[in-house]
Amino acid sequence: MVKVKSQPSLRGRALQALARREHSRAELRSKLLTHVTEADDLGVLLDDLERRGWLSDARALEQTVRIRSARFGTQRIAHELRQKGISEELINASIPQLKEGELEAARNVWQRKFTSPPQDQKEKAKQVRFLQSRGFSMDVIFKVMRIQDDDA
Repeated sequence: MVKVKSQPSLRGRALQALARREHSRAELRSKLLTHVTEADDLGVLLDDLERRGWLSDARALEQTVRIRSARFGTQRIAHELRQKGISEELINASIPQLKEGELEAARNVWQRKFTSPPQDQKEKAKQVRFLQSRGFSMDVIFKVMRIQDDDA
């Protein structure tokens, strides 16, 4: 006898996604949209998950910040949070926390990527572009580069 594996319900899919990691409401909504049937009410489901405390934009923001802050700058993390559909109000509230460790994170990222300070302008420009691509502000980048120049 062959067992047919039934598809999980919309609620089941939502809970599976939330069990793997935190999601913002907008992120989970877009993930579930392809599985909605006529009988499903996605808005009611998301409201219920939020009311029970299983879905939280604030927790999704905290998790993203915690994971990304060691490798990326404030600008890149804020951009990623916007893409996840997290409100500007929550993002703006997290910016001081992000900026707090940004210089140290930029220095660590720079040290992992480059073994020595830039020897010429071309190399310096390359290192600056690399740090910019990681979302670090020019202010922080210049501080990191100045520290490296002082060490040389």
